[in-house]
Amino acid sequence: MKQERFKLADGGDLAWYQAGSGRPLVLLHGWAMSAAVFSELAAILANDFRLLIPDLPGHGASSPALQNDLVSIGTTLNCWLETVEIAPVALGGWSLGGMLALEMARQKPQRVDRLLLIGTTPRFTSGDDWTFGLPQVQVHALGRNLARRFETTLFDFFNLAFAGEDISRERLRAIRNFAVKQSPLPDQVAAMELLSGFSAQNQLDLLTHIDQPALVIHGEVDQITPLTAGRYLAEQLPQSEFLELSGVGHGPFLSRPQEVVDRILEFC
Repeated sequence: MKQERFKLADGGDLAWYQAGSGRPLVLLHGWAMSAAVFSELAAILANDFRLLIPDLPGHGASSPALQNDLVSIGTTLNCWLETVEIAPVALGGWSLGGMLALEMARQKPQRVDRLLLIGTTPRFTSGDDWTFGLPQVQVHALGRNLARRFETTLFDFFNLAFAGEDISRERLRAIRNFAVKQSPLPDQVAAMELLSGFSAQNQLDLLTHIDQPALVIHGEVDQITPLTAGRYLAEQLPQSEFLELSGVGHGPFLSRPQEVVDRILEFC
């Protein structure tokens, strides 16, 4: 993938990558990762799409943002997108990237042709009226561990994405090599502020106002965003299709890349 740079209003840079040609497809990565996580997927999809894949602020080669919340980062990404692509796009996001895709569609619905939501949730943490998230205490513990042992905690979180899967050590090593080791660690402040923001994230009221066709892909044994959250997401979106992958955790496109590619091609 070819790296490009987009100058932000605050003087920083947003690194982004493009590959292929054809219909524009934007892919947004998850928390504490980078655009490199889509390297394998992009090599296949570039035959059918013009791929636009940013490093989120404070991740990969992108500068940290002044404000690390969904609204601010969504605004930054929409500004970038208006500059690099004039046509409506298919907008895909994994985990945090899916939350951002929903926010971008809320801000600029005319810019989004359809949504691809992978392993994501409209509300990350559980509450009295929402039982399909992680307990607040678990998220707070993750934040404490980040402050004490940043790199080790990120390594453990990466492994959690594949918990419960029957995945070989060789495959897991290959994923780590292209998805993690190609990029530097995320900015610690950005990672911690985004994680803190997950406790307040609540996009439930937004869902019925999303008019675009949406494909929701979720792993059956996801330990980070439970399958029930993915099912709810698909049920509430007015025009949605749901794909559940049995025996798969938080990264369906990493665990079953060809199956996910085939479904994306069919959907788009």
